[in-house]
Amino acid sequence: MSGIYIHIPFCKQACYYCNFYFSTSLKKKDELLNCLVKEIELRKNEIEINVIETIYFGGGTPSILSTSEIQKLIDAVYNNFKVIDNPEITLEANPDDLSEEKIIELSKSPINRLSIGIQSFFEYDLKLMNRAHNSSEAKKCLEIATQYFNNISVDLIYGIPDCTNEQWRENIQTALSFGVPHISSYALTVEPETALESFIRKGIIKNVDDDKAEEQFVILTEELNKAGFIHYELSNFGKEGFFSKNNSSYWLGKSYLGIGPAAHSFDGEQRSWNVQNNAIYIKKINQNELPIQRETLSITDRYNEYVMTGLRTIWGVSLIKIKNDFGENYAKYLKMQSKKFIEKELLYIENDILKTTKKGKFLSDGIASDLFKLNLN
Repeated sequence: MSGIYIHIPFCKQACYYCNFYFSTSLKKKDELLNCLVKEIELRKNEIEINVIETIYFGGGTPSILSTSEIQKLIDAVYNNFKVIDNPEITLEANPDDLSEEKIIELSKSPINRLSIGIQSFFEYDLKLMNRAHNSSEAKKCLEIATQYFNNISVDLIYGIPDCTNEQWRENIQTALSFGVPHISSYALTVEPETALESFIRKGIIKNVDDDKAEEQFVILTEELNKAGFIHYELSNFGKEGFFSKNNSSYWLGKSYLGIGPAAHSFDGEQRSWNVQNNAIYIKKINQNELPIQRETLSITDRYNEYVMTGLRTIWGVSLIKIKNDFGENYAKYLKMQSKKFIEKELLYIENDILKTTKKGKFLSDGIASDLFKLNLN
């Protein structure tokens, strides 16, 4: 087994673009934390090889928790699973939660990696997205955090309406000026049933511009390449030795256990997910029931998932693995479907590994969907 993901479904306020599951009410926080501990206990024998390599606190906003509350959850993992020496333990955090006192506390805890949701260093962008922090808080938290943690990832968003290419370059350079070894960067996406979708529909906020997003993606890759970062996954850039072990395990198909409301799990053949409702989650866990749905993946599902994740990474899609794991017909199908993208110089094959070219990288998800197999024949 690779890791445990713990979903903390609480936020101070809702970002306009976010479609993750969370609540802005903290009334059930203590009860829910107890249930997270209990779910860990209930699922300790779920996967046979239960060695934990990574623990990841996601959300929501995990940094809303106190250090002692985080420690309580880490202790539950150690009490119920075998954990390797020096596991990667990541906490997603917002700048407004990272006071100097909180950062020092965290640095004395088992947390050894911070993933900080900066998104932008410009006030206009932060207000447009309804972020809870401001630009000065973003810079201040990085100034302090880099004194106590050497493994820090910064989140940045590109393709924000009215954010010029020059401002985007400044965002990147500002993040780099703090010496962080990892940057995750995503295009602003208009998800259904979000405030952002509603504001765009009403004309309050401009729609996102896909062409501008692609331009800023190219700027991102160029600037980070010059700074010595490795573009190891479509949205992730790291210095040597600082790739996210947690996220890399997902992309490499390792098993993981998801704890908490809306958390997903995968054991190699079966995918499962918890209910997206704090009250129902609490009720079921208190009754010693897992509020979970499970789906067994067909061979076609697993092939499609491998192609999707593989094309997004520097590791690519192994034609030999396709043949060995899924059969000759799948390997032939992949080669046939890939031809047009190879001719357009969007894909290439090297040492029996199918990868995206520099030109094809931004389009990798769309290309992957064209390589999917839709039936079992």
